Amino acid sequence: MSASARRRTRRHRRERRSASVEVQRLPWRTVRNPHPPTRVLGEDQLEAIHEASLRVLRDIGMKVLSPKARALYARAGAKADEDTEMVRFDPEMIAQYMAKAPPSYSVKARNPAKSLDFGGNVINFGLVGGPSFVSDLDRGRRAGDYEDFRNFMKLSYSFDIIHFGGSAPLAPLDLPAPTRHLDMYYAAITLHDKVWGASLLGGYRAHDAVEMACIAHGVTRDELAAQPIVSGNINTNSPRQLDANMSDGMIELASVGQPVIVTPFTLLGAMAPTTIAGALTLQNAEALAGMVLCQIVRPGTPVAYGGFTSNVDMKSGAPAFGTPEYAKATQAGAQLARRYRVPYRASSTNASNAVDAQAAYESEMSLWASVMAHTNIVNHAAGWLEGGLTASYEKLVIDAEMCQLLAEYLEPVVVDDDTLAVDAIAEVQPGGHFFGATHTLSRYEDVFYKPIVSDWRNFETWHESGAHSAATRANAIWKQLLAEYEPPPIDPGVDEALREYVAKRKRAIDAGEVPLEQ
Repeated sequence: MSASARRRTRRHRRERRSASVEVQRLPWRTVRNPHPPTRVLGEDQLEAIHEASLRVLRDIGMKVLSPKARALYARAGAKADEDTEMVRFDPEMIAQYMAKAPPSYSVKARNPAKSLDFGGNVINFGLVGGPSFVSDLDRGRRAGDYEDFRNFMKLSYSFDIIHFGGSAPLAPLDLPAPTRHLDMYYAAITLHDKVWGASLLGGYRAHDAVEMACIAHGVTRDELAAQPIVSGNINTNSPRQLDANMSDGMIELASVGQPVIVTPFTLLGAMAPTTIAGALTLQNAEALAGMVLCQIVRPGTPVAYGGFTSNVDMKSGAPAFGTPEYAKATQAGAQLARRYRVPYRASSTNASNAVDAQAAYESEMSLWASVMAHTNIVNHAAGWLEGGLTASYEKLVIDAEMCQLLAEYLEPVVVDDDTLAVDAIAEVQPGGHFFGATHTLSRYEDVFYKPIVSDWRNFETWHESGAHSAATRANAIWKQLLAEYEPPPIDPGVDEALREYVAKRKRAIDAGEVPLEQ
C-alpha cells in the first residue's frame, strides 16, 4: 500500500470514529440575564415614541379587515368606520386595556420539566419558523416537505438550548394547504415534548391548535386560562393594517386565555419610515392595537410585545438583518415592552444566502442585541437563513452553538475561597504551569465549556484530518443526531386521540364543513 493510501485509510478510520463521538450539549436550563438590560433610548425619547404612537392610533388609525375585530373594538370604545374599515383609538382606551395585560406568564409543556416562563430576565430560544424552503450541504436549497419538517422537530428535541420547538420551522409544501396545520401540530406534539405554537392564520387553525393541545394535556377548554398550554404569534400587515385571518386567529386564542405575541413587521424604507424613531413609532402603534384587542376579547389574556424592525438595502429593496439598525430597534423595542409591563419577543436573523461568515456575524449581532435587551422570546434562534426564506440544517446546529455560548456567558462568575485558588497559585513554581496542579486535575474534565461545532485542534491536526469547515462539521452533527433520535414517550391513548382528531378534521375541511376564512 502506498504512503498516500495509508494516509487516506487512517483518515477514514478517524472520520468513522469521530462520527460516533458524543455531540456536546448543555442540559436543559432556564436562561436568565443577570446584567442590566441595554438601553438605547433615554426616558424622554421613550416617552416621545409612546406619545407619537398614540397620536397615530388616535388621528390616523389602523385598517382592520376583520368585521369581528372591528365590532369588538367598537364595543370597547374605539371609532370604527365600516366603509373604510379604519379604526381609531383614544389614548385613554389604550391605557385602560393595556393595564389588564399580565407582566409575565408561563406555558406548560407536555413534559412539565420543560414548561417555560416568559417575562423578567428569562430568555427563551426558539426554532426557526415560517420558511418555504429548506437547505443542507448535500441536497442544496429546495421546497420544504413534511420529512424535512419532521426532521427539524426532531433536531429541536435534540438540543435542550432550543427551549420551544414551535410548530412551523418550515412549510411542508407537499401537504394540502388547508389541512397541513393538523399534521404540523401532530408532529410538534409527538416528536418533541416542549412548548409549541399555534398557527394564527385564521380562526379555524387556532381552534385546532387549542383542541389538540387539550387532548395532549388531558384538559378542557375551560381549564386553559388557569394554565396556558399553547401560544401563537401574529404579524400585523405593516403599515397600519391588521388582516382578517390574523385577527380571527388572535381572537380565537385569546378567547380561551392563551398567550398571543403581536409582532409588527416594519422594515425601514419599505413598510416603515427610514428613521429608527419613525419605524418604532409605527411598530409601537401596531403592537398596542393588537395587544389591546386581546384584552378586549378576554381581560388578562397573556400577551407579548413583538419587535421585528430592521432596514432594507436601498439599492435593491431586499430586507437586511443583523444590522446596527436592527440591533438598536430590537433593544428600543424591549424598552417599550418594559414600559407597558409585558414580555418581549425579538429574533435572531441574517440575510445571508449561505452558511458562511455573513450568516454567523449577522446572527450573532441579532442574538447579542436580543439577549442584552432582556428579550424573553428569541424566535428564529436556530436555523434561520436567507432572510427567513430558508430553514438550514447546518445553520440550526451552528445557531445552537451560539445560543449555548451565550447561555454559558450569562452564568454568574463564582468568587469564593475555592475559585480564588490561592493554594493552586502557591503550588505552582514561578515560570511553571498549571496542567498538573491539584486544582486543575480535580476540574479538568468539565471546568470549561465544551463546544458543539468548534474545532480547537491545531492547524496541522485539523488539516490532516480533512480540514473541515464549521458548516461541514455541522452537516455531520445533524445527521448523527437524527440517527440517534428517539421520540419522547407519549400515552398511546393520547396518541390515538390526536390521530382521530386529525383525521376527523381533515374530512370536515375537505368536505367544506369548516369555514376557512374564519
